[in-house]
Amino acid sequence: MPVGDNTKSLGPLAIAGVEPYQPQPGEEYMNEQQKAHFRKILEAWRTQLREEVDRTVDHMKDEAANFPDPVDRAAQEEEFALELRARDRERKLIKKIAKTLQKIEEDDFGYCEQCGIEIGIRRLEARPTAEMCVDCKTLAEIKEKQMAG
Repeated sequence: MPVGDNTKSLGPLAIAGVEPYQPQPGEEYMNEQQKAHFRKILEAWRTQLREEVDRTVDHMKDEAANFPDPVDRAAQEEEFALELRARDRERKLIKKIAKTLQKIEEDDFGYCEQCGIEIGIRRLEARPTAEMCVDCKTLAEIKEKQMAG
């Protein structure tokens, strides 16, 4: 992003370093350019997550020490446990990214799994692994809350 650019950051997309897609008037939804754009986002995001996992493994190897003090040992174990939980979430996200990349290859990307309508470019920019349109996701979350409560 150029210095001074006030473009809003859209979560993982900004992290992946891919500028938001600018649809052209009359452009067909999920054409080859759009699919290539989302493939690029997902692949960059997956690469970043994998690098983070590798850094964690290296960090844990480098930092692992057998502290004689039980408090120091417990603090280190807690730090490692937190890192491992974060990496587990990232591992699940990597799997979801792989599933989404497969959907792009099968021309099944960008459509709601519940109702079949277009999820929309802006929603996919914000959450490239989205599987539902906003309406279906909202209904699913309401049902989830009702079941929990």
